[in-house]
Amino acid sequence: MLRNGTGNARKLDRASKLMRHMLMLLVVCALAIKPSRAQETDHTAHQRTGPVPREILERPVPLRPGVGTVHEAVTTSSSQAQGFYDQGLAYLHSYVWIEAIRSFHQALRLDPNLGMAYLGLTDAYLGLQDVATARSAFMAAQALAQKMSERERLWLNIRDKELEHTEDEASPEKYYAYRRAISDAIKRTPNDPWLWIQRGFADEGSVFSRGQAGGTDTLAFYKMALSLAPDNFAAHHYYAHSCENAGRTKEALAETAIYVRLAPAIPHAHHMHGHELLREGRTEEAVQEFLETKKLEDNYYRTENIPARYDWHYAHNLQLLAMSYESLGQMKLAEAAFREAFTVPAYTEFLEFNRKAWPEFLLLRGRFDEALAASRELGTSSSPMTRLAAHTLAGQALLGQNRIEDANDELHFAERETELIPVNALAALPYPGALRADLLLAEKKTEEGEALAKDIEKLARALPGPDAWSAARFELEGIAKIAREADDWDLAEFTAQQMIQHDPHYAGGHFALGLVAKHKGDPASARQHFADAEKLWSKADKDLPELAQIRDGLTASR
Repeated sequence: MLRNGTGNARKLDRASKLMRHMLMLLVVCALAIKPSRAQETDHTAHQRTGPVPREILERPVPLRPGVGTVHEAVTTSSSQAQGFYDQGLAYLHSYVWIEAIRSFHQALRLDPNLGMAYLGLTDAYLGLQDVATARSAFMAAQALAQKMSERERLWLNIRDKELEHTEDEASPEKYYAYRRAISDAIKRTPNDPWLWIQRGFADEGSVFSRGQAGGTDTLAFYKMALSLAPDNFAAHHYYAHSCENAGRTKEALAETAIYVRLAPAIPHAHHMHGHELLREGRTEEAVQEFLETKKLEDNYYRTENIPARYDWHYAHNLQLLAMSYESLGQMKLAEAAFREAFTVPAYTEFLEFNRKAWPEFLLLRGRFDEALAASRELGTSSSPMTRLAAHTLAGQALLGQNRIEDANDELHFAERETELIPVNALAALPYPGALRADLLLAEKKTEEGEALAKDIEKLARALPGPDAWSAARFELEGIAKIAREADDWDLAEFTAQQMIQHDPHYAGGHFALGLVAKHKGDPASARQHFADAEKLWSKADKDLPELAQIRDGLTASR
């Protein structure tokens, strides 16, 4: 048991990691199905009713080039089984859960006693957020414990503690038992890079973040893995995620370039490289990486006859592609990508929540009728967090239609949803505060509205990760627009400055400052900001309304 000051410090440490995890918004789902602990040993018996049909997960799979070369020697007399195990491991560490599961199944067809393949399945099912099936796969591995090496039994213990932590994430004791299992294994085999990678995972607090919620405190673990295995693409992958979350963008860009080189056929490798190019202001290059990701995924779905809805990564990539087009002022292409992502069925609460990107885009473009309809559709979700976003966005659409009373009703509905959401999750969301701030500004409660709007801007800019960073540009842009419409030019100027601090390469920030300067009667400043915006929107749609305003502004300021 944890006691006194040490226990409290540990609990606070874990709470901070859980908060970071929630800030990443990587996993917001509550898993309703509790895992079965019934003994099952047949390698297909543990298949249940997870998000991907059993028929797909059990299909035979060939060995494929370009997915990343990794190796972990396991106890098997079959070199082919070893090969498929390694392929499963490679897919696992690029979040390609379906192909990881297929590869581990293929290894088990060749060697039914390969306990490590069952542990690979355990890990992959956790990736699918199917904890029940993960537990059953683990039970199959546990039944083969006597056939495992001493090192493999260390991994058996780690997976056991990991599952117990997953099944009860609120328990500090189970979290520290999981982390201690990894540390004890490292003491026994300190030169195992996979253990150092797992140690980095454990530092994130939640099993489901899997390297995506790391920061400065996880860098050392992945760095150690790289010192032991310099060409381990998985370590480069996770090190890059930690760098981007720590704000070390140039280093992350270099790491993702290595990831692409080592695993060129992996969509997520190209997608991640696009992340970093975007942060460096190289948006057109980022678009090409997101398009390459989509090309690889579309080809995979076609050749393997697997619907895109079973791949969590597809809609995620479409949204980053759409935001890149939006940043370039290419609204027609952005609309097509946002619309397509919105139509992809979501099998986790995280994916469902992210569908909010489509009504957010419509709101920013002033298409309030369509935004309201999309928000209403989003509001049919069973997820309280998604419904919270839906009511907030519906309220903003109604406000755009000047239906203030109806917008206030939506704020009330949104506030009721907050009662169903953990406090630490709410702390990472702009909802329903964004709607409340908009209403305050519309009702000329300027001081209160400004204070809340600035809090939301601070929150938006503080959220780590490439998705949140990209979305923050448009969250800020929406506030600047609302401020101008409310004739609150102080807030409009403050927000425009925040936009440029957040991303100096985004034309929208310069455009917003140009409008402020024009309003203040400062033609020289307006001319400079409009010229900067025009240059950054040089590849924008020719009929982009902002370009017409820029031309008018440049003419007026001469």
